[in-house]
Amino acid sequence: MIAAVLRELKAPLELAEVGVRPPQLGQVKVRMIATGICGAQLAEIRGEKGNAKFLPHLLGHEGCGVVEEIGIGVSKVRPGGRVVLHWRKGDGIESDFPRYRYEGREIQSGKVVTFAETVCVSENRVTPVPDSTPAELAALLGCGLSTALATLEQEAALKAGETLLVIGAGGIGVNLLRAAEIAGATELTCWDAVPSKREMVEGFKARYVCERPTPKVCGCFDVVVDTVGASETVEAGAKMLAPGGRMILVGQPRGPVGVEHGGALFAGEGQTIKATQGGGFVPQRDIPRWLRLHREGRLSTAGIITHRLPFLEINAALDLMRAGKAGRVLLTFAG
Repeated sequence: MIAAVLRELKAPLELAEVGVRPPQLGQVKVRMIATGICGAQLAEIRGEKGNAKFLPHLLGHEGCGVVEEIGIGVSKVRPGGRVVLHWRKGDGIESDFPRYRYEGREIQSGKVVTFAETVCVSENRVTPVPDSTPAELAALLGCGLSTALATLEQEAALKAGETLLVIGAGGIGVNLLRAAEIAGATELTCWDAVPSKREMVEGFKARYVCERPTPKVCGCFDVVVDTVGASETVEAGAKMLAPGGRMILVGQPRGPVGVEHGGALFAGEGQTIKATQGGGFVPQRDIPRWLRLHREGRLSTAGIITHRLPFLEINAALDLMRAGKAGRVLLTFAG
């Protein structure tokens, strides 16, 4: 099968023939249908995830596929069933790291990967979904959409009628805009430095701000979610908090961050700045619940995916993300 191999840091992924071992104890072999690309993969390619010593290896952590084979001990999925692949741990066995054959030798990869036509993953990184589940929805529930929904529900505890500022209209940002509609945010604002994203943002009935927002322009927000992870966006976002406001950091800063006038954090009932890991979503609990929202017509993926490309064009897709021109990018697999 063809996989996108990270062979060298800061270089294009290599599309190469890679062999898949039969699933071992607690492992699931999956034929991929679709995968999204997350900013975490860009960080891995740059070598910022502590992965430099594991080259070459495979990437990807959100997707949808069909189970082909299961290893000993696997009980939550069946061959032929559709599954969501996710990086958050769910129920089931935490297997050893799956292994692949590449250039005549064995390589080890993560507990979940999605940038390959066929993958082997740990049982606790897949969640079964009905076969009728749209592949695009299932793929987004692996990270982008699930992170957005859980961040607003569980980390920010956004209430109907509260105001929200989303910093960054990338792959997570657009999912947050959709999640905010469901949560009932009344004043929804998105700050992004790319002017061409205005139409996309306003499609979510959100106010688009290209320049650095100020309280005079936008007012103060009950919730601020930063998906960029730059020191300047963290500092600016903290200044946008209303008394008692909550700021959630989704994007991971590459360097130090600070908050000027830290005394302001004690305003009202006390402001909060918190880092999150995927919103803390629990796959086996939350994915079925969000699928019910979709069936009821309350959760849609419309407008979230800005680019759909074949898997073999993965490097072009990564370049779109680096250029800041995309929301969520989805790759589809032939057959």
